This record gives sequence, structure tokens and C-alpha cells, in this order.
Amino acid sequence: MSGRVRLAAIFALAGTLIPPCGCRKTLQRPDATLTPWLQEVRLPDSAGFDAYLVHASDVGVWTVQALPLLERYACSEIVALDDRGRCTVFVSYSGKWTPTVVLQDGAWLGAIAREDIDPRRQGKELYVGGKNGNLYQIAPHHEGGFDVNRIAHLPGREMHTLAAADFDPTRDGIELFLFTRPGGLFLLEPVQESGSAFVCHHRQDLAGRVRDAVVLPGEGGAPPTLATVARTGEVSLIRFASGRPETTVIYQTTVGLGRIAASSSAPGDSPVLYITADDGRVIRLERDEAGRFESNTIYAGPQGPRGLCAGRFHEDPAKETVAVFGYSKRVELLTREQDRWTVETIFEDVDKGHWLAKAELDGRNGTDELIASGYGKRVILLSRPPGYGLGRMTATSAR
Repeated sequence: MSGRVRLAAIFALAGTLIPPCGCRKTLQRPDATLTPWLQEVRLPDSAGFDAYLVHASDVGVWTVQALPLLERYACSEIVALDDRGRCTVFVSYSGKWTPTVVLQDGAWLGAIAREDIDPRRQGKELYVGGKNGNLYQIAPHHEGGFDVNRIAHLPGREMHTLAAADFDPTRDGIELFLFTRPGGLFLLEPVQESGSAFVCHHRQDLAGRVRDAVVLPGEGGAPPTLATVARTGEVSLIRFASGRPETTVIYQTTVGLGRIAASSSAPGDSPVLYITADDGRVIRLERDEAGRFESNTIYAGPQGPRGLCAGRFHEDPAKETVAVFGYSKRVELLTREQDRWTVETIFEDVDKGHWLAKAELDGRNGTDELIASGYGKRVILLSRPPGYGLGRMTATSAR
């Protein structure tokens, strides 16, 4: 090796490079303050929450969920679906988040569900779909890695919402329902006799696009019910009998509805529903003794709410709390104290918000965490500080 080559190698290791022309150029090393896979990245905090950067993308991130994909890890992973059709799984390790791009479809992904749909695989699978009308099954291996298969294609239909549960007691297994644009409802079933094949049944045409759904536990041993919100301004309860959907509209308004969340409730109790309207309202729906749903607006905020979560976000578990995120860029916490709702901004992102997910990722507090994503091209974790909501603790570290 010549002296010039040896010198170039030394400078390269030191962070500089000598090109053939002899000019020196500084290499661009990763900035640890912006790389969550190297170390925990703190963001400016607001109103009693710690904010952490999980991911900085190059495009909008439309959907995020915390899901226990990898059995060898105790902490759930974060799954993100973005505008380029990437499904990225983030694994936590002492505040760091390591990303793995599992698939890339080429156009936005947004629909997501996790359940044990496929009897040929052990455990639960992850299902995602999006603009191209492709539905993918993602199955993790215990020793690491994922199997990814396209299991359905609906030409000309965008997949917006997935929902999975044992809705129909007359058939074996858990059902996976797909909501599309143009408005449609499809049932996905594995073909038992054939490899990894699936069949997608068209069940119903819909007037508009279902933008979000939650599975509600059945009451008195009844099968689960699916609660949906649609661009048509309707909140519906869907029950399934012999594979046929039976839809009941429980609320109607004059603008599109975007997100729905359900409160945690004791077994047998009817959960409270929260919905967002495109004009900025957050509406609370509660079933009365006669079985009718009473509605009231608990927040009239900025137009374009695009994320909604109900959970325990206050140290007092008796306080009802809901988080909302949207085009205002603000994550806002709504808290009910007696019969009055208050609102506080707990974080402001760099651009419009699109999704919120509830998670349990930090055992140092007694409350739920929030995951936020959207047009700001970031995935953000919001967590109460260590010791919050735990009552008596011996000590916490000063920052």
C-alpha cells in the first residue's frame, strides 16, 4: 500500500476523506441527536409529558400502532405505515428504537389489524393494506425476521380500514373485514385446503368510506360488535349473523366523521364512544338505560382532527381523559372533572397530525402512553414522567 493510500485510509477513519484531487472533504456522520436507533432522543416537552422521537421519515406517516409482534421481547413494537407504502417495525431497547422496513408497496398504506386469522400459522399475524388495493399478511418468526405475503388484491379499491374479531359464531375462526373506497365491505377467509391462499368475499356496498372502526365486546355472552365512523357522517354498529352484516346507525351529523375510540369498561358494561368530526368537534356517545345513545359535544376545536385516543392519561384513574390530534399540529388532552371538560396542549408537532395510538411502553409511570404521527414525517412517543401516577416511590432520577 502506498503512503498516499495509507494516509487516505487514516483520514477516512478519522472522519475525513482525501479525494483523488487531493482536496479534503468532511464526511457527514450521523447526528446522534436525530437518530433514535443510536440513543434516546428527547424533544421539547409540554404540559407534563415527556416527548421522544421514535422515527424521522422522508414522507408522511399515516398510521401507527403499538403491537406485541416479537415474542422474545417484553415490550410491544411500534408499527408505522407511511405515504410510500412502507410498513416499518420499531423495536425498543432502553430508549432506542431500531427500525426494520418489512415491506414497501409503492403507494400509501393505512389499514392495519393484528389477529390469528390464518390457522396454518402459529400465533397472531399482522395485516396491512392501502391505496393500491393490496392486502399483506406479515408473520414474525420467533428467531427474527418476517414472512410477507400479498394475500388479496381488490382492483380499483383503496383499503382504508381493517377490523378483526370473532364476530360470527356460526363459522369457525376469527373474521377479518376490509372497508374500502369506493365504499365497500369485504370478508377475508383463508382457504383451508390450499397453501397460503385466501379468498375475499364482497359482503356489502356502502354509501361512503369507513375511516375508522373499533371492536366492542359483546354483552351477556353475545359476539362482539363493530362500531364505525364514515365520511358520510354516520356512526354505525355492525353485527354479523351467518356472515351477513346488520347495520344500525346510532348517530348522524352533517359533516364527515374521521376517528372513533372507546373507553375501557368493566365486563358487561357498555363502553363510551368518542368520535371526531371534520369541523373540529369531539363528540361523546353513551348508551342510556333504554339502549339509546345520547350524544354531546365535549370539545369544539380546530378543524381537521385526525387522531383520537381514550385511555388513562391522568394520575387520577377516575378522571375521564381523551387525546386528540389533527391539522392544528397540536396534541390536546381533554379531561372531565365532574361535569366540565378542560383542554390543554401537551405537544405541538412541526406539521399537521394524522394519527394517535394508545400504548403501554413505559412502566415507570402509572398511565398510558401516546404515539403520534402525521404530515410532520415523524413518529413521536408521549409519556408521563417517571413516577407519575404510581403513588409512593422511593426515588426518581433528576434530569
